[in-house]
Amino acid sequence: MDAMRGYRRPVTAARLAEQLGVSERTIYRDIQTLASLGAPLQGEAGVGYMLKTGFFLPPLMFDADELEALVLGARWVRRQGDEALAAAANNALAKIATATPKDLRDDMAETSLWAPIGEVSHASDIHVRPVREAIRYQHRLRMSYCDEHGAPSERIVWPFALAFLEGRRLLAAWCELRAAFRHFRIDRIAAVESLQERYPTRRHDLLKAWRTENNYREDY
Repeated sequence: MDAMRGYRRPVTAARLAEQLGVSERTIYRDIQTLASLGAPLQGEAGVGYMLKTGFFLPPLMFDADELEALVLGARWVRRQGDEALAAAANNALAKIATATPKDLRDDMAETSLWAPIGEVSHASDIHVRPVREAIRYQHRLRMSYCDEHGAPSERIVWPFALAFLEGRRLLAAWCELRAAFRHFRIDRIAAVESLQERYPTRRHDLLKAWRTENNYREDY
């Protein structure tokens, strides 16, 4: 159902099967199951399927500025080198567009606001997702890190915030080696591994202490 939200016109079972990594037979079976459960599907085999608007989410209303802000924000996220976040941004826009009284997919597609690609080292992109997931689950991370002078070190950190700045990404974490808050540039991480265990302090408490220490506002 989420895959079908992203299409403004009927999509074939073959296209859905390719996108979802299943067989066409599975798609046809699932379509029949969803239809029997009352899902608002339109279409037929050999032609394509699509969802009626307004499914799952309650009706939403956006003015022109709000709609452009959503599209611009999603386009900026898609250019940050994190494939999972890029896919999530696309899915979020598709859900929003089809959950309004007026189908907004055409309006969104025609929005002429674009986010430039920053000067980010794509070699570091592979480290963004594991760092982001460690923040979400409050897991300790083991990192091989090089400082601004190229000196290597091994760190175990408690990650609690990730900033997407112009041209670089910056991780805020409690460093066990230094017993203090430290900031790490993602492009200087040589290797990273989640230890799959929660750090002993809540992320919220770490963030609050970090803000206090650095005199940051609550919305920083």
